[in-house]
Amino acid sequence: MSPGRARIVNAIADGLGVEALSLVRLSAKLGGGREDWAACLREARAGATDVAIEEIILQSYLFVGFPRVLNVLGTWRQIVEPPTASADPGLESRRKGGEALCRRIYGPAYERLRAHVAALNPDLDRWMIEEGYGKTLSRPSLGPILRELCVVALLATAGHEPQLRSHLRGALNVGAAAAHVAEALEIGLAEADRPAVARPDPVVLREAWAEVRVKARVD
Repeated sequence: MSPGRARIVNAIADGLGVEALSLVRLSAKLGGGREDWAACLREARAGATDVAIEEIILQSYLFVGFPRVLNVLGTWRQIVEPPTASADPGLESRRKGGEALCRRIYGPAYERLRAHVAALNPDLDRWMIEEGYGKTLSRPSLGPILRELCVVALLATAGHEPQLRSHLRGALNVGAAAAHVAEALEIGLAEADRPAVARPDPVVLREAWAEVRVKARVD
């Protein structure tokens, strides 16, 4: 982290409450792809509940994908026991809830968003509503303000500028204070300043493939 950005983060760190700050920081780290997940999760646990941490990990799959989330959850399961499965509200409920939340987040841009995504792929538009906003981001364990602040931090770290713009506006649309949005943004940018995680060693990956071929008896 650069000294200037460290001063910014420290100056506004009192804005968010302890749990919100812990979750936003964890979300930023999820966006950056850290590998020291045990340390990150224990740090988050010092300020946030296990339920809230679980929710932030789960929602991050929408932005960083299943492989990273599976790796993080593998570490998390070494720290806490798995929760019981939640009840499925049903497809129609997910669709209606997803539409309502997406409309709330995007405001006047909602119809334009739906048309844009549907033009890219109509199935993706349906998944965005039913799976993203309905199944995942509408879960009752966390409210939309905290979820959006965490998304802002994650997208800032990951460098997804168009989506970040949408969720900066979205955080305000659901009622987040501008100072809290700014804080989440700076936390994400601070994490992005961290030196990049080393790329995998190609020799190790090729050795893994060789082992797989031997076990599968493939030439």
